[in-house]
Amino acid sequence: MSKLHLAIAAVAAALVVASPAEAQSPEITIGVSLSTTGPAAALGVPARNALEFVPKEIGGVPLKLIVLDDGGDPTTATTNTRRFVSESKADIIIGSSIVPPSIAISAVANEAGIPHFSLSPMPFTPAREKWSVDMPQPVEIVGKIMYDHMKANGVKTIGYIGYSDSYGDLWFNDLKTQTGPMGMKIVTEERFARPDTSITGQALKLIASNPDAILIGAAGTGAGMPQSELRDRGYKGLIYQTHGAASSDFIRIAGKAAEGVLMAAGPVMNPEGQPDSALTKKPGLALNTAYEAKYGANSRSQFAGHSYDVFEVLKRVVPVALKTAKPGTPEFREAIRQALLTEREIPASQGVYNYTEKDRNGVDDRSRILLTVKDGKYVPAK
Repeated sequence: MSKLHLAIAAVAAALVVASPAEAQSPEITIGVSLSTTGPAAALGVPARNALEFVPKEIGGVPLKLIVLDDGGDPTTATTNTRRFVSESKADIIIGSSIVPPSIAISAVANEAGIPHFSLSPMPFTPAREKWSVDMPQPVEIVGKIMYDHMKANGVKTIGYIGYSDSYGDLWFNDLKTQTGPMGMKIVTEERFARPDTSITGQALKLIASNPDAILIGAAGTGAGMPQSELRDRGYKGLIYQTHGAASSDFIRIAGKAAEGVLMAAGPVMNPEGQPDSALTKKPGLALNTAYEAKYGANSRSQFAGHSYDVFEVLKRVVPVALKTAKPGTPEFREAIRQALLTEREIPASQGVYNYTEKDRNGVDDRSRILLTVKDGKYVPAK
């Protein structure tokens, strides 16, 4: 072999050896895409605020957070995620705040092979379940606590009003699936868009059908409008709100109309009422104490809990992944994915997580409670 060929071979061999080391990073990069502006800002802002109270390092390795706003738009969420992949070389991706951009992020994350934590309940498909997991409680688990309460209180007929998007579809489909076998009938279905400022027509149709109860499939400040409209128009029956409404913003928007609402929520909304044995109590109290110290009494939010809990999960899985791989490498991302499947009973403010290849929500009945509003505050419902 000539000297030139020997030199080229030596350089090539050096590059093969050097490439993995060059790909490694001294920190764990986490890309976060949230809806901090637009109609879903009431969900995205608390999630962003909670990032102030998460660890700065895990397993002795610093965390580098890159937080971008997607405005609730799937196209922007896709752009943000591609930036995380190509420019930031992210090890982990978090987001988004509502269903459509979360699905968009999941598609890119699964294409790139990067662990993705959704902060919105979203439907899973085989193409998007390998690398994505959900932090919020699945609709069927949270819904059941409301439907059982309806049944116990003699509800026979139900009206539904929800967003005219995938979130509204999730809730309507679950309502139909679970309440039918329980002997209840849906008599009216109405929808509205997130940016709408009035639902008077829909409210009048709901009231005219005279259901025993109404379920509102909305989130954040958008859930307050139908609550107020229905009460102001004289509806006297039971009104149920999904866990997407569980925040102080709902009470602020709905005002006196919020009194008596029945709301499914995560345990972070009332850790004080949990027994000391509950694994969700300690992280819930820790988050709420820090959050309300900065943002005011009763400012706690379900959405803050979702982003905070990503890091409660990472505190368990990252040290496991670090035993076999270094940040900045495909091997590290795969190690995180595998650790998510092997670590059990991970306690967090919104549930106790046990992910599997097929169960990408990872929570059980410990992830939901039923609240009502009394004198302007959330209290356990009876």
